[in-house]
Amino acid sequence: MGLVVYGSVLLVDGASSVARKFGVSEFVIGLTIVGLGTSTPELVVSINGALAGSSDIALGNIVGSNIFNILLILGATSLISPIAVTKQNKTIDIPMMFGVTLLLCLMVLKGTLNRIDAAIFLMLLVAYLIYNFKTGKTDYTEEKAEKTQGVFVSSLMIIGGLAGLIFGGKLFVNNAVEIAHAVGASEKFIAITILAVGTSLPELVTSLVAAIKKKGQLALGNIIGSNVLNILLILGASAMILPLNTAKFNYVDLGVLLGSAFILFLTPYLSQKQQLGKVSGVVMLLCMAAYMTFLFINL
Repeated sequence: MGLVVYGSVLLVDGASSVARKFGVSEFVIGLTIVGLGTSTPELVVSINGALAGSSDIALGNIVGSNIFNILLILGATSLISPIAVTKQNKTIDIPMMFGVTLLLCLMVLKGTLNRIDAAIFLMLLVAYLIYNFKTGKTDYTEEKAEKTQGVFVSSLMIIGGLAGLIFGGKLFVNNAVEIAHAVGASEKFIAITILAVGTSLPELVTSLVAAIKKKGQLALGNIIGSNVLNILLILGASAMILPLNTAKFNYVDLGVLLGSAFILFLTPYLSQKQQLGKVSGVVMLLCMAAYMTFLFINL
């Protein structure tokens, strides 16, 4: 766990320095570099699941991770420090995440994710990333006086931070899965709970560290980026390798996934301060507790 924490500190500082150096918003850095880096464990688990013919592992890992990212990670982060939501977050980024989540739920209901679905996901991802890099310089508001590391040092911090996050998270996942198998838990349960929590450790610690350092946009970009990448990139790549059978996923799993995205979508409109604050954080954590209770009751 210490490796994960130290890696997250390096990653946040390195990513923030890169953002200041190139005049790119911290949200875009969080959405891309940090989001992709912290989603690497999900990528490895889901693609390995697809290669092994285990659709439950490949899809359950993403469903669980995206639920945890919003309800647990953003919920906990909001309690530490309110996260300001920009106009672009409110009108583009969060609706985009909600839209791809809704698209995933509709595709899951038809019983399979095939290669045509995968191609749609991957094309949407390319278009979204191009849009963000084109508009990312316009909302740059970071303090210019803050100390900036050189590009080489910042890059080393990012690489070192990601390595710590990935290897630390892998140790946690491997040990937790062995325990779950020992008590007879199903693959779907393991994927939605233990694997999802384990692969979301990088997002959790990175977002908490970003909140402590008062870098709310980096934390928000990390979560939105991770959720979008989890669906469009990771499930897109997994389903391109081998179509995924989605028959075992029920309305509760999909309802919580879509509901968590809808809570994030709705919160800025209900908050007078245009932010994710303590009230929304408590609501998210209560929803997370209720879902976990349901999963353990139906183990």
